[in-house]
Amino acid sequence: MSRNVQDEVQEIVRRVLDRFENGTTDGAIPGRPYPERPDAASPSKEAQVLRARLVPYRTGRVDGGSSEVCGMENEGGSRTRLNTGEVAALSEEDVDPAFQGQIKGCTVSGVAIRDQRLLRDLLRTTPARIGVRRSGPRPRTETLLTFREDHAAAVDAVYGEVDEAVLEEFGLFVVDTMAADKDTYIRRPDLGRKLTPQSVHLIQHKCVKRPQVQVVVSDGLSSQAVMTNLKDVYPALCQSLKQYGLSMGTPFYVRRGRVAIMDEIGELLQPEAFVLLIGERPGLAAADSMSAYLCYRPRRGTIEADRMVVSNIHDAGTPPVEAGAHLGAVVKTMIEKKASGVKLMSVE
Repeated sequence: MSRNVQDEVQEIVRRVLDRFENGTTDGAIPGRPYPERPDAASPSKEAQVLRARLVPYRTGRVDGGSSEVCGMENEGGSRTRLNTGEVAALSEEDVDPAFQGQIKGCTVSGVAIRDQRLLRDLLRTTPARIGVRRSGPRPRTETLLTFREDHAAAVDAVYGEVDEAVLEEFGLFVVDTMAADKDTYIRRPDLGRKLTPQSVHLIQHKCVKRPQVQVVVSDGLSSQAVMTNLKDVYPALCQSLKQYGLSMGTPFYVRRGRVAIMDEIGELLQPEAFVLLIGERPGLAAADSMSAYLCYRPRRGTIEADRMVVSNIHDAGTPPVEAGAHLGAVVKTMIEKKASGVKLMSVE
């Protein structure tokens, strides 16, 4: 940070503190003093509380100098430096509850002081990494370890394999794409859209031709998604299709498949409707999320606008059992309207 920027930050901190001490309520304008009040000599109770809580202090630098920063100091004297954008550095204990509403939206050295109830509500409704804290310029140990744990889970989901016992439980035979291994699968998405000649022969030999509904399972980018969710979403889907009087073809499993593999399979089996249960690309919030892609009469050359998707199927997202039941209803509508994707939306 340049010397001019440091001076400007220090000046803003001083002005904000003066603002609370003087009890003024209008916004700060760089380069202009805050208007004085007749009773400015007598700090308000609000100013006294904030002065005890929000303080500038000096910290040492590697070069032997020091810089003034803005931070929080509790009654015991321990300090917490406020980093730019670190909303979660402030808790309800940092500011007297009686004055939280009055200082809502104030900014000190680039740090927003917000209503903490809003932050708590956001934390309850999303697994995203918001409101994380830091220790100086570095993440806290807990934050870093959680990140590494979630990243490792995502890597395992991509490079792992589905247990054969899971596939045998549902009677799914296995076919392969042209992607011979996971590294090739990641580098060459096009190979994940093509079946090997042996797989084509196996499908033609084992599967019912022209079924009403063809269901296929694939690991995609998350084997963990299949391991975790198939036991719930697949039986629910089968039951839902049965209740709607729809017949299924021969289900099977595609190893290292991409979404467009449904086009080649559709060309081979010519189903009326197609459901592909496939592992989603894992993120740091969920490594076991599954998607269900649906298409009416998929063939080579099918465009993405003709596909439909129900995504985020996992325990913390769309419940697998509910997803399976919903998929059956969507398939029924596709067959009735003879359309899917954007075309189905326009028909409805």
